[in-house]
Amino acid sequence: MKRFDGWRLALYLAAAAVTAISVFPFLYAISTSLKTGTALFDPSLIPATPSLDNYLQLFRSSENPFGRHILNSIMVSFAVVTLSLLIGVTAAYAFGRIAFKGRGLLLSAVLAVSMFPQVAVLSGMFEMIRFLGLYNRALGLILPYMIFTLPFTVWVLTTFMRQLPKELEEAAIMDGCGPARILRSVFLPLLWPAMVSTGLLAFIAAWNEFMFALTFVIDNDQRTVPVSISLITGASRYDIPWGKIMAASVVVTIPLIVLVLVFQRKIVSGLTAGAVKG
Repeated sequence: MKRFDGWRLALYLAAAAVTAISVFPFLYAISTSLKTGTALFDPSLIPATPSLDNYLQLFRSSENPFGRHILNSIMVSFAVVTLSLLIGVTAAYAFGRIAFKGRGLLLSAVLAVSMFPQVAVLSGMFEMIRFLGLYNRALGLILPYMIFTLPFTVWVLTTFMRQLPKELEEAAIMDGCGPARILRSVFLPLLWPAMVSTGLLAFIAAWNEFMFALTFVIDNDQRTVPVSISLITGASRYDIPWGKIMAASVVVTIPLIVLVLVFQRKIVSGLTAGAVKG
């Protein structure tokens, strides 16, 4: 019993250490965002005189419309998630439930696409964006983002789709259901936790993406928040507005935290969504 309690204590201490290391940067960002002037050089975590001036200046800036950039990121991220899940579910049904020649090779090719670094496809993607007339538009970022979110979505959903009981599909076929009806009425309710997990990861990837957003969009009104934060400057090159930068980082991080807290049960369920027995 004592040995068991010792291991439990060690586990709790390790969990506490990991939590502290993970949470401290965000707490420090919040603390810094509430400081102004010389208080920024105060190492204490709790500000002596907290102020919201950094947040007010962030959204009042006419040179860097941060509110507009947030709306652009929301629009692009939700579009990427919607299209990735729509295409991913239908592709997962084909890969997971339909036997055809070359299925394994094709699925491996889909996964291999996500292994290429962004810089390797940057020039080719730039030419395609220009050809499609999507250059310098926030909506034009949807296509390049899906290059990296869609393969992951297809691969994960295919894994879960393969583990669903065949009896469910056979029973639906006996009732006269076609592939579309089977996918919509039988598989989607079971795949919902897995879709939430993959959708959230796709949202985070699209929300935080920087290289494509910096390369394909130069219009200030069409930028997304990662690029917006990188362009926050002071009166001179040596005047770095750390307070505004931290305020922007806090504002950008909060939506991700809220999404994780709202869907945390679905995320956990998604990890075991394939463990369904007929």
